[in-house]
Amino acid sequence: MAEPTVPPRRPGFETLAIHAGQDPDPATGAVTVPIVQTSTFVQEAVGKHKGYEYARTGNPTRAALETCLAALEGGAWGLAFASGMAATDAVAHLLESGDHVVMADDVYGGTYRLFAKVFDRAGITLTAVDMREPADVRRALTKRTKLVWIESPTNPTLRIVDIDAVTGIAREAGSLSVVDNTFASPYLQQPLGLGADLVLHSTTKYIGGHSDVVGGALVGTDMALRERLAFIQNAAGGVPGPFDSWLVLRGAKTLAVRMDRHSDNAMAIAEWLCQHPKVERVNYPGLETHEGHDIARRQMRSFGGMLSFELRGGETAADRMVSRTRIFALAESLGGVESLIEVPLAMTHGSVRGTKLAPPAGLVRASVGIESVDDLIGDLAQAIG
Repeated sequence: MAEPTVPPRRPGFETLAIHAGQDPDPATGAVTVPIVQTSTFVQEAVGKHKGYEYARTGNPTRAALETCLAALEGGAWGLAFASGMAATDAVAHLLESGDHVVMADDVYGGTYRLFAKVFDRAGITLTAVDMREPADVRRALTKRTKLVWIESPTNPTLRIVDIDAVTGIAREAGSLSVVDNTFASPYLQQPLGLGADLVLHSTTKYIGGHSDVVGGALVGTDMALRERLAFIQNAAGGVPGPFDSWLVLRGAKTLAVRMDRHSDNAMAIAEWLCQHPKVERVNYPGLETHEGHDIARRQMRSFGGMLSFELRGGETAADRMVSRTRIFALAESLGGVESLIEVPLAMTHGSVRGTKLAPPAGLVRASVGIESVDDLIGDLAQAIG
């Protein structure tokens, strides 16, 4: 009698991060994926080549990154872009004049700006809603809604959206659902398994992880959707170069261990901030007092390295505090090994100033790095005063 066939076990996340798409180079045996720094490729004859023709269309280093990102998100395919906004732009190009988008009302300011101030000229309309209540998403849908744009945790107030519930509503309406998973990273959250059609990343952030590269990515399971987006990727040309692809791929290798440290540090800092007499509010989904804590526990492995808080004294106190930190660098962006701090309304979210999407003027956003947590708390203590 033949032995029963045991299906192969899917490798763990940490193994995929180091090996998916990254076999040793067959030409040299190099363990690390080579940087194929070329603009074009020799063809054996007209129309006959080894899979690559021109670097905008495809490059082996970029292909390795795309394979790795797909594996990390549990997708069938990945596409790499020159930035997170280039990836967002590719999704927007799936839409036609007259189409409608429902978007979370607490998203990265650049995302809102692209749809509200660029694609509005193409006849695409936008409704921003608080997605913490799925019923509000359902009410915002129209017959022309073709895209539902989700962030969870949101940027910058760390709201939690029930991804499974909202993607289900989008699917019932025949709308495409996209989850910007930048804050969580694929290590902490995998939205495709929660019903999303597409996952988007600014790979500049946690996946790259070292504040030395700008990049973006889309991951999905539908091959027809992949073909549409790959056409846009090639036609519009917003692709990363091979060195940028290599830097993101290198960063992905240590994503799991970094995210564990980011999360541990952020949790400790959030708990400390909650006890500080000059702190009025702390936004961090790891806190049991956070309104989205139970949903976050269900759909995330841990709670990430991002938090935001409001100081008593509002904008004046916030501006003073962020100018006094010594370890936390006053800078935009997030997700690097070093800690960063900013005032969103004056920096990353300036494009939504004066709109209902504007964050509180005195809100401080912190990207908690992997330094000594005691040093980080000490830095915040002296800066808050």
